[in-house]
Amino acid sequence: MCHGYPIGPLDARQSASTFPELMDRVSAELGWTAMTFTFRGCGRSEGDFSLQGWVDDLRRAIDVVVEETDPLGVWLVGTNTGGSIALCVGADDPRVRGAALLGARSGFEDWADQPRRFLEHAREIGAVRTPRFPKSIDEWGREFQRFRPLEAARRFAPRELLVMHGDDDESVPTSEARQIAQAHGAAELRIVSGAGHRLRHDPRAVAILLGWLDRQRNSLTI
Repeated sequence: MCHGYPIGPLDARQSASTFPELMDRVSAELGWTAMTFTFRGCGRSEGDFSLQGWVDDLRRAIDVVVEETDPLGVWLVGTNTGGSIALCVGADDPRVRGAALLGARSGFEDWADQPRRFLEHAREIGAVRTPRFPKSIDEWGREFQRFRPLEAARRFAPRELLVMHGDDDESVPTSEARQIAQAHGAAELRIVSGAGHRLRHDPRAVAILLGWLDRQRNSLTI
């Protein structure tokens, strides 16, 4: 499970603090081998935020799961930016058999337009801690254009994709969820009435996710 980029008053060091509890539930109730982690620059993880760095972190996390558990397949769950990253990584990794996106972004164009301002924000919340990071702001900013969730959604098809979004999301409009689902072509799109950006804390969204994961498990063939 991949957490999102810290928003609002949330400090990067507090990221994903409730995700282990959700993964314990997925494991206990559904019988999955479940894993979560914090991306570089967040939680107790070392390093500084960059989009390429987060992609590398998820690729390594998948490697660890496969090496340690030898699973029948890998399913990715991502909230917000973590969902977008999951789609970009999963599209090019045949070990990934499905993905569930909660409040995911369809692109990073707004970050790419003003990389210096976004870097200042990343420093303010603690996602970038090294004084002279990055070596090149231009290269750091180009990463926001390099990874394109909509193109990834097309490559991810026809694998299973759940796209969930709150219709009161104050950070990412529902139109972005619809764009991702349309790009995939056969995604299960669920718009949760009255839900905001943090779907992880909405019991209805969690129930939808658990139900989807249970159906994925039941459809496995050995």
